[in-house]
Amino acid sequence: MKNVSAKERRYIKRRLRVKNKIKTEDLTRKRLCIYRSNKSMYAQIIDDSEKVTLVGVSTLSKEFSGKKGLCNKDNAKILGKMVADQAKEKGITRLFFDRNGYLYHGKIKAFADSVRENGIEL
Repeated sequence: MKNVSAKERRYIKRRLRVKNKIKTEDLTRKRLCIYRSNKSMYAQIIDDSEKVTLVGVSTLSKEFSGKKGLCNKDNAKILGKMVADQAKEKGITRLFFDRNGYLYHGKIKAFADSVRENGIEL
């Protein structure tokens, strides 16, 4: 990490802090992992005990009803609703929210709030 910028060091530190908290908690709860790029967002519900992905959706998927190719708050809310609906179908009601090192602000906050509004406990 010698040649890594200060901004990237902070990102890595946040990411590892979140991952370590999740690993020390109850392993029976599933993990909701979010990834965002400049053009799209991806969300997965992962079962770490069995190492399998239960649900995976993105703003690029065919079922997505928002504007494709955009990563904004409106699309984050729609994606959160899709994740919550698919989680309910699988019988999942409680999740750990793995924000993957991103600050809890803007699109990430809109996504998490949308998931909570649709009946999933984070």
